[in-house]
Amino acid sequence: MQPWHAQDRHVVRLDWGPGAAEAQTAYAVAAGSPVCAVVVDVLSFTTCVSVAVDAGIRVHPYRWKDGSARAFADGVGATLARGRSEARVDGGVSLSPASIRAAGPLGDLVLPSPNGSTTTAVLAGAGADVVAASLRNRAAVAGWIVDWLDASRRSHGPASQPAVLVVPSGERWPDGSLRPAVEDLWGAGAVVAALAGLLEHRGGPLLLSPEAEAAGAAWLAVEHRVDEALHACASGLELVEQGWPDDVAVAAELDASSLVPVLTDGAYTGRTSVR
Repeated sequence: MQPWHAQDRHVVRLDWGPGAAEAQTAYAVAAGSPVCAVVVDVLSFTTCVSVAVDAGIRVHPYRWKDGSARAFADGVGATLARGRSEARVDGGVSLSPASIRAAGPLGDLVLPSPNGSTTTAVLAGAGADVVAASLRNRAAVAGWIVDWLDASRRSHGPASQPAVLVVPSGERWPDGSLRPAVEDLWGAGAVVAALAGLLEHRGGPLLLSPEAEAAGAAWLAVEHRVDEALHACASGLELVEQGWPDDVAVAAELDASSLVPVLTDGAYTGRTSVR
């Protein structure tokens, strides 16, 4: 990480995918800044997490979709989410918010994901406090972040420079490279816009990095037609044409949840803001 990539003149920063997330967090922590990192994976990891915590389920993110996931789930006494296609045939929970909603109480759930789960893991490993944001809970997440900023300044002193890093996870091309996904840009921008509104009285020009500001502007372009935009974007079309339109509809439930999934002891657990 070079200093000019760090966005460290600003409180609210934004960068894409797990590689940048890890580098940004490590740089900020090394500079003495406490970091709150916001994972955004609208279709579908963080929407799944939001639906799950609404149902009282703790979600264990897991990076790998292989045989080790079963052993991990057994070790923590949790239900393992299956592949979407497998669950369609045999039933059960998958990386589908509609399937989680239909399942009812589960206790603990393991969600393997190459995007949202992987981003969660690298952020936590780099020293960030991690929350999961989607369109369903973006206002609640913004309120929780303001609480976090206030608590960080109280505990670290007025000279501390806490950082908020918003991370749109993106998707993957077949070769494994990052595909910046517009739904994650919108989700990240929705959090940024809500946060900027809450901090407007103390924001100033150094609140948002240009990267975060651009995401907020992208969100403002679609905020009044969220459902239409999600169904029309590439990832939304993929889900609809593969037979999961309900997952896109759940992802479009703007501000439907007041719970903030906070990574606690390796699992996302629902919390509320004092605001």
